[in-house]
Amino acid sequence: MKKGDSMAALHIASLLVALLSAVSADNNAFIGVNIGTELVNMPSPTQTVALLKAQNIRHVRLFDADKAMLSALANSGIQVIVSVPNDRLLGIGQSNATAASWVAHNILAHVPETNITTIAVGSEVLSTLPNVAPVLVSAVEFIHAALVAANLDSQIKVSTPHSSSIILDSFPPSQAFFNRTWDSVMVPLLKFLQSTGSYLMLNVYPYYDYMQSNGVIPLDYALLRPLPSNKEAVDADTLLHYTNVFDAVVDAAYFSMSYLNFTNIPVVVTETGWPSKGDSSEPDATIANANTYNSNLIRHVLNNTGTPKHPGIAVSTYIYELYNEDLRRGSVSEKNWGLFDANGVPVYVLHLTGSGTVLANDTTNQTFCVAKDGADQKLLQAALDWACGPGKVDCSPLLQGQLCYEPDTVAAHATYAFDTYYHQMAMAPNTCYFNGVSSITTTNPSHGSCKFPGSGGFNGTTPNNTTTLAPSLNSSGSGAPPLYYSRSTVTSLIIGVFLSLVIHMSSC
Repeated sequence: MKKGDSMAALHIASLLVALLSAVSADNNAFIGVNIGTELVNMPSPTQTVALLKAQNIRHVRLFDADKAMLSALANSGIQVIVSVPNDRLLGIGQSNATAASWVAHNILAHVPETNITTIAVGSEVLSTLPNVAPVLVSAVEFIHAALVAANLDSQIKVSTPHSSSIILDSFPPSQAFFNRTWDSVMVPLLKFLQSTGSYLMLNVYPYYDYMQSNGVIPLDYALLRPLPSNKEAVDADTLLHYTNVFDAVVDAAYFSMSYLNFTNIPVVVTETGWPSKGDSSEPDATIANANTYNSNLIRHVLNNTGTPKHPGIAVSTYIYELYNEDLRRGSVSEKNWGLFDANGVPVYVLHLTGSGTVLANDTTNQTFCVAKDGADQKLLQAALDWACGPGKVDCSPLLQGQLCYEPDTVAAHATYAFDTYYHQMAMAPNTCYFNGVSSITTTNPSHGSCKFPGSGGFNGTTPNNTTTLAPSLNSSGSGAPPLYYSRSTVTSLIIGVFLSLVIHMSSC
Protein backbone atom coordinates (compact mmCIF):
# COMPACT_ATOMS: atom_id res chain seq x y z
CA MET A 1 0.00 0.00 0.00
CA LYS A 2 1.30 3.44 -0.90
CA LYS A 3 1.99 5.96 1.86
CA GLY A 4 -0.82 8.21 0.59
CA ASP A 5 -3.23 5.29 0.54
CA SER A 6 -2.28 4.25 4.06
CA MET A 7 -2.78 7.80 5.31
CA ALA A 8 -6.18 7.93 3.64
CA ALA A 9 -7.11 4.59 5.18
CA LEU A 10 -6.05 5.84 8.60
CA HIS A 11 -8.12 8.97 8.09
CA ILE A 12 -11.19 6.93 7.13
CA ALA A 13 -10.60 4.64 10.11
CA SER A 14 -10.42 7.61 12.44
CA LEU A 15 -13.69 8.94 11.04
CA LEU A 16 -15.33 5.58 11.64
CA VAL A 17 -14.07 5.55 15.21
CA ALA A 18 -15.43 9.05 15.71
CA LEU A 19 -18.79 8.00 14.31
CA LEU A 20 -18.92 4.92 16.50
CA SER A 21 -18.09 6.99 19.58
CA ALA A 22 -20.65 9.67 18.79
CA VAL A 23 -23.84 10.00 20.77
CA SER A 24 -25.83 6.82 20.46
CA ALA A 25 -28.73 5.04 22.06
CA ASP A 26 -30.91 2.07 21.29
CA ASN A 27 -31.87 1.99 17.63
CA ASN A 28 -35.51 2.27 18.58
CA ALA A 29 -36.78 4.74 21.12
CA PHE A 30 -39.41 3.67 23.61
CA ILE A 31 -42.14 5.29 25.64
CA GLY A 32 -42.32 4.50 29.33
CA VAL A 33 -44.41 5.82 32.21
CA ASN A 34 -43.66 7.17 35.67
CA ILE A 35 -45.64 5.62 38.50
CA GLY A 36 -46.25 7.96 41.41
CA THR A 37 -48.05 6.76 44.53
CA GLU A 38 -49.38 9.88 46.26
CA LEU A 39 -53.02 8.85 45.90
CA VAL A 40 -55.73 8.41 48.49
CA ASN A 41 -56.77 5.14 46.83
CA MET A 42 -53.64 3.86 45.15
CA PRO A 43 -54.34 0.77 43.00
CA SER A 44 -52.51 -2.29 44.24
CA PRO A 45 -49.19 -3.30 42.65
CA THR A 46 -50.89 -6.34 41.11
CA GLN A 47 -53.57 -4.18 39.52
CA THR A 48 -51.02 -1.68 38.25
CA VAL A 49 -48.82 -4.37 36.68
CA ALA A 50 -51.83 -6.02 35.06
CA LEU A 51 -52.75 -2.64 33.60
CA LEU A 52 -49.23 -2.17 32.21
CA LYS A 53 -49.10 -5.65 30.71
CA ALA A 54 -52.51 -5.31 29.10
CA GLN A 55 -51.31 -2.19 27.31
CA ASN A 56 -47.89 -3.64 26.45
CA ILE A 57 -46.08 -0.92 28.38
CA ARG A 58 -42.58 -2.33 28.70
CA HIS A 59 -40.77 0.44 30.58
CA VAL A 60 -41.62 2.05 33.92
CA ARG A 61 -39.90 4.32 36.39
CA LEU A 62 -40.55 4.01 40.11
CA PHE A 63 -39.75 6.83 42.52
CA ASP A 64 -38.56 4.36 45.13
CA ALA A 65 -37.79 0.64 45.40
CA ASP A 66 -41.10 -0.52 46.83
CA LYS A 67 -40.86 -4.24 47.53
CA ALA A 68 -44.49 -5.02 46.74
CA MET A 69 -44.31 -3.26 43.38
CA LEU A 70 -41.00 -4.90 42.47
CA SER A 71 -42.41 -8.29 43.42
CA ALA A 72 -45.51 -7.68 41.31
CA LEU A 73 -43.26 -6.75 38.36
CA ALA A 74 -41.39 -10.07 38.63
CA ASN A 75 -41.49 -12.19 35.47
CA SER A 76 -43.52 -9.52 33.67
CA GLY A 77 -40.75 -8.64 31.23
CA ILE A 78 -41.28 -4.95 32.05
CA GLN A 79 -38.02 -3.01 32.29
CA VAL A 80 -37.80 -1.04 35.51
CA ILE A 81 -35.98 2.06 36.73
CA VAL A 82 -35.85 1.97 40.53
CA SER A 83 -34.90 5.04 42.53
CA VAL A 84 -32.85 5.87 45.57
CA PRO A 85 -35.05 8.43 47.37
CA ASN A 86 -33.51 11.82 48.05
CA ASP A 87 -33.73 11.29 51.78
CA ARG A 88 -31.33 8.35 51.51
CA LEU A 89 -28.62 10.17 49.56
CA LEU A 90 -26.60 11.61 52.45
CA GLY A 91 -26.18 8.22 54.06
CA ILE A 92 -25.39 6.41 50.82
CA GLY A 93 -23.09 9.15 49.55
CA GLN A 94 -20.99 8.99 52.70
CA SER A 95 -20.74 5.24 53.08
CA ASN A 96 -19.85 2.51 50.63
CA ALA A 97 -21.27 -0.03 53.07
CA THR A 98 -24.60 1.79 53.25
CA ALA A 99 -24.78 1.81 49.45
CA ALA A 100 -23.98 -1.91 49.33
CA SER A 101 -26.69 -2.61 51.89
CA TRP A 102 -29.24 -0.62 49.88
CA VAL A 103 -28.38 -2.55 46.72
CA ALA A 104 -28.57 -5.88 48.56
CA HIS A 105 -32.01 -5.17 49.99
CA ASN A 106 -33.58 -3.39 47.02
CA ILE A 107 -31.87 -4.84 43.94
CA LEU A 108 -30.30 -8.22 44.67
CA ALA A 109 -33.49 -9.33 46.41
CA HIS A 110 -35.45 -8.90 43.18
CA VAL A 111 -33.19 -9.73 40.24
CA PRO A 112 -33.26 -11.53 37.90
CA GLU A 113 -37.00 -12.16 38.29
CA THR A 114 -37.67 -8.42 38.13
CA ASN A 115 -36.01 -6.83 35.12
CA ILE A 116 -34.31 -3.87 36.79
CA THR A 117 -32.29 -2.04 34.15
CA THR A 118 -31.42 1.26 35.83
CA ILE A 119 -31.00 2.83 39.24
CA ALA A 120 -31.87 6.53 39.45
CA VAL A 121 -29.90 7.99 42.35
CA GLY A 122 -32.04 10.78 43.74
CA SER A 123 -34.10 13.16 41.65
CA GLU A 124 -33.33 16.76 40.62
CA VAL A 125 -30.81 17.00 43.45
CA LEU A 126 -28.91 20.04 42.12
CA SER A 127 -32.03 22.15 41.78
CA THR A 128 -33.99 20.99 44.84
CA LEU A 129 -31.43 19.76 47.41
CA PRO A 130 -28.22 21.71 46.80
CA ASN A 131 -26.91 20.77 50.26
CA VAL A 132 -26.79 17.13 49.11
CA ALA A 133 -24.97 17.94 45.86
CA PRO A 134 -21.45 17.40 47.32
CA VAL A 135 -22.19 13.69 47.89
CA LEU A 136 -24.22 13.03 44.73
CA VAL A 137 -21.35 11.67 42.65
CA SER A 138 -20.12 9.57 45.56
CA ALA A 139 -23.61 8.11 45.96
CA VAL A 140 -23.74 7.24 42.27
CA GLU A 141 -20.26 5.67 42.38
CA PHE A 142 -20.95 3.69 45.56
CA ILE A 143 -24.17 2.27 44.13
CA HIS A 144 -22.30 1.30 40.96
CA ALA A 145 -19.51 -0.30 42.98
CA ALA A 146 -22.08 -2.49 44.73
CA LEU A 147 -23.40 -3.57 41.34
CA VAL A 148 -19.86 -4.37 40.19
CA ALA A 149 -19.36 -6.53 43.28
CA ALA A 150 -22.56 -8.40 42.42
CA ASN A 151 -21.54 -8.72 38.76
CA LEU A 152 -24.61 -6.71 37.70
CA ASP A 153 -22.92 -3.57 36.38
CA SER A 154 -23.31 -4.62 32.74
CA GLN A 155 -27.02 -5.26 33.25
CA ILE A 156 -27.98 -2.30 35.43
CA LYS A 157 -26.96 1.28 34.64
CA VAL A 158 -26.72 4.06 37.21
CA SER A 159 -27.54 7.72 36.68
CA THR A 160 -29.40 10.61 38.32
CA PRO A 161 -32.29 12.68 36.89
CA HIS A 162 -31.77 16.42 36.42
CA SER A 163 -34.20 19.25 36.02
CA SER A 164 -33.69 21.07 32.73
CA SER A 165 -33.36 24.24 34.83
CA ILE A 166 -29.68 23.42 35.40
CA ILE A 167 -29.17 24.34 31.73
CA LEU A 168 -28.67 28.08 31.27
CA ASP A 169 -29.29 30.06 28.06
CA SER A 170 -31.10 27.08 26.58
CA PHE A 171 -31.97 28.91 23.37
CA PRO A 172 -30.36 28.92 20.99
CA PRO A 173 -29.35 25.36 22.00
CA SER A 174 -25.83 25.80 20.63
CA GLN A 175 -25.19 28.48 23.26
CA ALA A 176 -26.50 26.44 26.19
CA PHE A 177 -24.35 25.41 29.12
CA PHE A 178 -24.82 23.84 32.53
CA ASN A 179 -24.95 26.21 35.47
CA ARG A 180 -21.24 26.72 36.20
CA THR A 181 -21.98 26.54 39.92
CA TRP A 182 -22.28 22.79 39.47
CA ASP A 183 -19.16 22.14 37.38
CA SER A 184 -17.58 20.36 40.36
CA VAL A 185 -20.50 17.91 40.25
CA MET A 186 -21.31 17.72 36.55
CA VAL A 187 -17.80 17.07 35.27
CA PRO A 188 -17.11 13.98 37.44
CA LEU A 189 -20.69 12.84 36.93
CA LEU A 190 -20.38 13.01 33.14
CA LYS A 191 -17.05 11.19 33.37
CA PHE A 192 -18.82 8.45 35.29
CA LEU A 193 -21.69 8.23 32.79
CA GLN A 194 -19.23 8.07 29.92
CA SER A 195 -17.01 5.42 31.48
CA THR A 196 -19.92 3.16 32.46
CA GLY A 197 -21.92 3.53 29.24
CA SER A 198 -24.80 5.17 31.06
CA TYR A 199 -26.89 8.17 30.01
CA LEU A 200 -27.87 11.64 31.12
CA MET A 201 -31.33 11.63 32.70
CA LEU A 202 -33.24 14.82 31.98
CA ASN A 203 -36.69 16.02 33.04
CA VAL A 204 -38.20 18.13 30.25
CA TYR A 205 -41.35 20.15 30.85
CA PRO A 206 -42.36 22.36 27.90
CA TYR A 207 -45.46 23.29 29.92
CA TYR A 208 -43.35 25.18 32.46
CA ASP A 209 -41.13 26.68 29.75
CA TYR A 210 -44.27 27.97 28.05
CA MET A 211 -45.82 29.26 31.27
CA GLN A 212 -42.66 31.10 32.33
CA SER A 213 -41.94 32.65 28.92
CA ASN A 214 -44.52 35.45 29.30
CA GLY A 215 -45.88 34.82 25.82
CA VAL A 216 -42.52 34.48 24.07
CA ILE A 217 -42.99 30.75 23.45
CA PRO A 218 -46.09 30.05 21.30
CA LEU A 219 -48.46 27.38 22.60
CA ASP A 220 -48.21 25.37 19.38
CA TYR A 221 -44.42 25.27 19.74
CA ALA A 222 -44.79 23.86 23.26
CA LEU A 223 -47.42 21.30 22.23
CA LEU A 224 -45.33 19.81 19.36
CA ARG A 225 -47.91 20.90 16.82
CA PRO A 226 -46.59 21.07 13.23
CA LEU A 227 -45.40 24.56 12.36
CA PRO A 228 -45.00 26.27 8.99
CA SER A 229 -41.34 26.76 8.13
CA ASN A 230 -41.52 30.49 8.72
CA LYS A 231 -42.64 29.86 12.32
CA GLU A 232 -39.79 27.49 13.19
CA ALA A 233 -37.11 28.68 15.59
CA VAL A 234 -33.68 28.81 14.00
CA ASP A 235 -30.38 28.53 15.85
CA ALA A 236 -28.35 31.27 14.16
CA ASP A 237 -25.03 29.56 14.95
CA THR A 238 -25.87 26.11 13.60
CA LEU A 239 -28.79 27.02 11.29
CA LEU A 240 -30.67 24.09 12.82
CA HIS A 241 -34.45 24.49 12.73
CA TYR A 242 -36.50 23.74 15.85
CA THR A 243 -40.21 22.97 15.65
CA ASN A 244 -40.85 22.32 19.33
CA VAL A 245 -39.58 23.04 22.84
CA PHE A 246 -38.92 19.37 23.61
CA ASP A 247 -36.24 18.99 20.92
CA ALA A 248 -34.68 22.33 21.77
CA VAL A 249 -34.24 21.39 25.43
CA VAL A 250 -32.78 17.97 24.62
CA ASP A 251 -30.33 19.54 22.17
CA ALA A 252 -29.47 22.18 24.78
CA ALA A 253 -28.40 19.28 27.00
CA TYR A 254 -26.26 17.81 24.21
CA PHE A 255 -24.59 21.16 23.58
CA SER A 256 -24.07 21.70 27.32
CA MET A 257 -22.26 18.37 27.53
CA SER A 258 -20.20 19.30 24.46
CA TYR A 259 -19.20 22.53 26.19
CA LEU A 260 -17.58 20.33 28.85
CA ASN A 261 -16.03 18.08 26.16
CA PHE A 262 -18.46 15.16 26.48
CA THR A 263 -19.94 14.17 23.14
CA ASN A 264 -20.85 10.51 23.46
CA ILE A 265 -23.41 10.41 26.28
CA PRO A 266 -27.02 9.79 25.20
CA VAL A 267 -29.99 11.56 26.76
CA VAL A 268 -33.03 9.79 28.20
CA VAL A 269 -35.98 11.97 29.17
CA THR A 270 -37.12 10.64 32.53
CA GLU A 271 -40.12 12.96 32.92
CA THR A 272 -42.31 14.94 30.57
CA GLY A 273 -46.02 15.58 30.22
CA TRP A 274 -48.76 18.19 30.42
CA PRO A 275 -51.34 18.76 33.19
CA SER A 276 -55.00 18.27 32.35
CA LYS A 277 -56.32 20.69 34.95
CA GLY A 278 -55.12 23.85 36.65
CA ASP A 279 -56.30 26.74 38.77
CA SER A 280 -57.25 30.18 37.49
CA SER A 281 -53.61 31.12 36.96
CA GLU A 282 -53.05 28.09 34.71
CA PRO A 283 -55.53 28.49 31.85
CA ASP A 284 -53.59 26.22 29.50
CA ALA A 285 -53.61 23.23 31.84
CA THR A 286 -56.53 21.61 30.04
CA ILE A 287 -57.59 18.18 28.91
CA ALA A 288 -57.35 19.24 25.28
CA ASN A 289 -53.77 20.47 25.64
CA ALA A 290 -52.69 17.44 27.68
CA ASN A 291 -54.20 15.21 25.00
CA THR A 292 -52.43 17.10 22.23
CA TYR A 293 -49.03 17.17 23.92
CA ASN A 294 -48.90 13.51 24.87
CA SER A 295 -50.27 12.34 21.52
CA ASN A 296 -47.74 14.39 19.56
CA LEU A 297 -44.93 13.46 21.93
CA ILE A 298 -45.52 9.72 21.60
CA ARG A 299 -45.64 9.93 17.83
CA HIS A 300 -42.48 12.04 17.79
CA VAL A 301 -40.51 9.69 20.05
CA LEU A 302 -41.63 6.40 18.50
CA ASN A 303 -40.92 7.65 14.99
CA ASN A 304 -37.24 7.77 16.03
CA THR A 305 -37.15 11.33 14.76
CA GLY A 306 -34.32 12.29 17.08
CA THR A 307 -33.43 15.96 17.40
CA PRO A 308 -32.06 18.51 14.93
CA LYS A 309 -28.56 18.05 16.40
CA HIS A 310 -28.80 14.25 16.38
CA PRO A 311 -31.46 13.23 13.84
CA GLY A 312 -32.41 9.58 14.03
CA ILE A 313 -30.82 9.11 17.45
CA ALA A 314 -33.37 7.65 19.85
CA VAL A 315 -34.56 9.81 22.73
CA SER A 316 -36.46 7.35 24.89
CA THR A 317 -38.97 9.11 27.11
CA TYR A 318 -41.03 8.45 30.22
CA ILE A 319 -44.42 10.17 30.44
CA TYR A 320 -45.28 11.80 33.73
CA GLU A 321 -47.44 10.07 34.82
CA LEU A 322 -49.72 7.04 35.08
CA TYR A 323 -52.12 8.23 37.80
CA ASN A 324 -53.32 11.61 38.99
CA GLU A 325 -51.82 12.08 42.45
CA ASP A 326 -54.47 13.77 44.56
CA LEU A 327 -52.25 13.91 47.65
CA ARG A 328 -49.52 15.98 46.06
CA ARG A 329 -49.01 19.42 47.54
CA GLY A 330 -49.07 22.60 45.52
CA SER A 331 -51.23 23.98 42.76
CA VAL A 332 -54.16 22.21 41.15
CA SER A 333 -51.99 21.24 38.19
CA GLU A 334 -49.55 19.37 40.49
CA LYS A 335 -52.29 16.83 41.13
CA ASN A 336 -53.35 16.43 37.51
CA TRP A 337 -50.53 15.11 35.35
CA GLY A 338 -51.89 11.57 35.22
CA LEU A 339 -53.46 9.63 32.41
CA PHE A 340 -55.79 7.88 34.90
CA ASP A 341 -57.53 8.65 38.13
CA ALA A 342 -57.35 6.39 41.18
CA ASN A 343 -60.28 4.31 39.92
CA GLY A 344 -58.52 3.44 36.71
CA VAL A 345 -60.78 5.73 34.67
CA PRO A 346 -59.04 7.59 31.83
CA VAL A 347 -58.70 11.31 32.42
CA TYR A 348 -58.91 11.81 28.66
CA VAL A 349 -58.87 9.61 25.59
CA LEU A 350 -55.79 9.72 23.39
CA HIS A 351 -55.90 8.23 19.90
CA LEU A 352 -52.49 7.07 18.85
CA THR A 353 -52.78 5.17 15.59
CA GLY A 354 -49.30 4.54 14.26
CA SER A 355 -47.72 4.21 17.70
CA GLY A 356 -46.96 0.53 17.17
CA THR A 357 -47.81 -1.95 19.88
CA VAL A 358 -47.32 0.14 23.00
CA LEU A 359 -50.46 2.00 24.10
CA ALA A 360 -52.04 1.34 20.71
CA ASN A 361 -55.05 -0.91 21.31
CA ASP A 362 -57.99 1.44 21.02
CA THR A 363 -60.67 0.38 23.47
CA THR A 364 -62.33 3.77 23.62
CA ASN A 365 -65.79 2.33 23.04
CA GLN A 366 -65.21 -0.87 25.03
CA THR A 367 -65.74 -0.36 28.72
CA PHE A 368 -66.73 -3.01 31.22
CA CYS A 369 -68.14 -3.01 34.75
CA VAL A 370 -66.27 -5.36 37.07
CA ALA A 371 -66.18 -6.28 40.74
CA LYS A 372 -63.60 -4.36 42.71
CA ASP A 373 -60.65 -6.34 43.91
CA GLY A 374 -60.90 -6.90 47.65
CA ALA A 375 -64.56 -5.85 47.89
CA ASP A 376 -66.52 -7.12 50.88
CA GLN A 377 -67.93 -10.58 50.10
CA LYS A 378 -71.37 -9.92 51.61
CA LEU A 379 -71.75 -6.65 49.72
CA LEU A 380 -70.67 -8.36 46.52
CA GLN A 381 -73.16 -11.17 47.07
CA ALA A 382 -75.98 -8.71 47.79
CA ALA A 383 -75.17 -6.77 44.62
CA LEU A 384 -75.04 -10.01 42.63
CA ASP A 385 -78.44 -11.02 44.02
CA TRP A 386 -79.90 -7.67 43.01
CA ALA A 387 -78.46 -7.76 39.49
CA CYS A 388 -79.76 -11.28 38.83
CA GLY A 389 -83.15 -10.44 40.43
CA PRO A 390 -84.62 -6.93 40.39
CA GLY A 391 -81.92 -5.86 37.93
CA LYS A 392 -83.32 -8.39 35.42
CA VAL A 393 -79.89 -9.63 34.30
CA ASP A 394 -79.89 -12.99 32.53
CA CYS A 395 -77.58 -14.90 34.87
CA SER A 396 -78.17 -18.33 33.32
CA PRO A 397 -74.58 -18.41 31.91
CA LEU A 398 -73.45 -18.59 35.56
CA LEU A 399 -75.27 -21.87 36.23
CA GLN A 400 -73.13 -24.94 36.85
CA GLY A 401 -72.05 -26.43 33.56
CA GLN A 402 -72.63 -23.20 31.62
CA LEU A 403 -69.93 -21.15 29.87
CA CYS A 404 -69.40 -18.59 32.64
CA TYR A 405 -69.72 -20.82 35.71
CA GLU A 406 -65.94 -21.00 36.12
CA PRO A 407 -64.17 -19.52 37.97
CA ASP A 408 -66.70 -20.27 40.68
CA THR A 409 -66.16 -17.17 42.82
CA VAL A 410 -68.41 -14.39 43.98
CA ALA A 411 -66.14 -11.82 42.31
CA ALA A 412 -66.15 -13.58 38.93
CA HIS A 413 -69.92 -14.13 38.94
CA ALA A 414 -70.59 -10.60 40.16
CA THR A 415 -68.40 -9.21 37.40
CA TYR A 416 -70.46 -10.99 34.76
CA ALA A 417 -73.74 -9.80 36.29
CA PHE A 418 -72.51 -6.23 36.81
CA ASP A 419 -71.21 -5.95 33.27
CA THR A 420 -74.39 -7.37 31.76
CA TYR A 421 -76.52 -4.86 33.66
CA TYR A 422 -74.14 -2.04 32.72
CA HIS A 423 -74.53 -2.80 29.01
CA GLN A 424 -78.28 -3.40 29.30
CA MET A 425 -78.45 0.16 30.58
CA ALA A 426 -76.34 1.38 27.62
CA MET A 427 -73.38 2.19 29.92
CA ALA A 428 -75.30 5.16 31.31
CA PRO A 429 -73.72 7.16 34.15
CA ASN A 430 -74.02 5.56 37.60
CA THR A 431 -75.06 2.16 36.20
CA CYS A 432 -71.77 0.68 37.37
CA TYR A 433 -71.98 1.58 41.03
CA PHE A 434 -73.51 -1.34 42.97
CA ASN A 435 -72.96 0.32 46.35
CA GLY A 436 -69.27 0.91 45.64
CA VAL A 437 -68.18 -2.68 44.99
CA SER A 438 -67.66 -2.23 41.23
CA SER A 439 -65.56 -0.14 38.89
CA ILE A 440 -65.28 0.62 35.19
CA THR A 441 -62.40 -0.77 33.16
CA THR A 442 -61.36 -1.02 29.52
CA THR A 443 -59.75 -4.42 30.13
CA ASN A 444 -62.03 -7.06 28.67
CA PRO A 445 -62.86 -9.57 31.46
CA SER A 446 -63.97 -12.25 28.98
CA HIS A 447 -62.18 -15.54 29.45
CA GLY A 448 -62.16 -18.77 27.47
CA SER A 449 -65.63 -19.37 26.02
CA CYS A 450 -67.25 -16.89 28.42
CA LYS A 451 -67.84 -13.72 26.43
CA PHE A 452 -68.90 -10.58 28.24
CA PRO A 453 -71.34 -7.95 26.93
CA GLY A 454 -69.43 -5.29 25.06
CA SER A 455 -66.78 -7.73 23.87
CA GLY A 456 -68.69 -8.74 20.76
CA GLY A 457 -69.18 -12.27 22.03
CA PHE A 458 -72.33 -14.28 22.73
CA ASN A 459 -72.68 -17.14 25.19
CA GLY A 460 -75.55 -18.90 23.50
CA THR A 461 -77.80 -18.92 26.57
CA THR A 462 -81.52 -18.49 26.71
CA PRO A 463 -82.63 -15.25 28.39
CA ASN A 464 -84.56 -15.64 31.59
CA ASN A 465 -85.73 -12.41 33.12
CA THR A 466 -88.52 -13.83 35.24
CA THR A 467 -86.66 -15.82 37.86
CA THR A 468 -84.41 -14.57 40.62
CA LEU A 469 -81.33 -16.69 40.00
CA ALA A 470 -79.09 -15.46 42.79
CA PRO A 471 -80.46 -16.10 46.29
CA SER A 472 -79.22 -14.06 49.19
CA LEU A 473 -76.66 -15.33 51.69
CA ASN A 474 -79.45 -16.26 54.12
CA SER A 475 -81.73 -18.06 51.67
CA SER A 476 -80.27 -21.50 52.09
CA GLY A 477 -81.44 -23.00 55.37
CA SER A 478 -79.58 -26.26 54.77
CA GLY A 479 -76.23 -24.55 54.86
CA ALA A 480 -75.60 -25.30 51.18
CA PRO A 481 -74.02 -22.40 49.32
CA PRO A 482 -76.29 -20.11 47.31
CA LEU A 483 -76.44 -20.83 43.60
CA TYR A 484 -73.90 -18.17 42.61
CA TYR A 485 -71.89 -18.01 45.81
CA SER A 486 -68.32 -19.23 45.55
CA ARG A 487 -67.00 -22.27 47.36
CA SER A 488 -63.48 -20.98 46.86
CA THR A 489 -61.61 -17.86 47.80
CA VAL A 490 -62.02 -14.80 45.67
CA THR A 491 -59.25 -14.28 43.16
CA SER A 492 -57.81 -10.87 42.34
CA LEU A 493 -59.54 -9.04 39.53
CA ILE A 494 -58.03 -6.23 37.53
CA ILE A 495 -59.78 -2.91 38.01
CA GLY A 496 -57.32 -0.34 36.75
CA VAL A 497 -57.15 0.21 33.03
CA PHE A 498 -54.67 1.94 30.92
CA LEU A 499 -55.87 4.26 28.24
CA SER A 500 -55.63 3.00 24.72
CA LEU A 501 -53.64 5.59 22.88
CA VAL A 502 -53.34 5.89 19.14
CA ILE A 503 -51.48 8.61 17.30
CA HIS A 504 -53.36 10.74 14.77
CA MET A 505 -51.37 10.97 11.61
CA SER A 506 -52.71 14.49 11.35
CA SER A 507 -52.00 17.06 14.03
CA CYS A 508 -53.98 16.97 17.24
